[in-house]
Amino acid sequence: MTETQTYDIISATVWAVLLASGPVLGVALAIGLVIAFFQALTQIQEMTLTFVPKIVMIFVTLLAATPFMYATLKNLSDTIFDLVQNGGL
Repeated sequence: MTETQTYDIISATVWAVLLASGPVLGVALAIGLVIAFFQALTQIQEMTLTFVPKIVMIFVTLLAATPFMYATLKNLSDTIFDLVQNGGL
C-alpha cells in the first residue's frame, strides 16, 4: 500500500465523519444562535433556556438524519472492506 492510497483512505474517512456529523452540528449551531439572540434581546439569562431546546432539537435531528448517517458510514465501510478483500490494504 502506497502513501497515496493511505492518504485517500484517511481523506475519505474524515470526509465521511464530517458528512455524518454535519446535520447534527448544524442544527446545534443554528438553535444556539437563535437562543443567544433571544437571550440578548430579552436579557433572560436562564441556563435551562439554552440547554433544553438545543438537546431536544439535537435528538430530533438524530432521529431524522440517522438513515443518512448510516448510508454515509456504510458506504465508507464497504469501500474499506472492498479494498481489504481485493488486497489493496
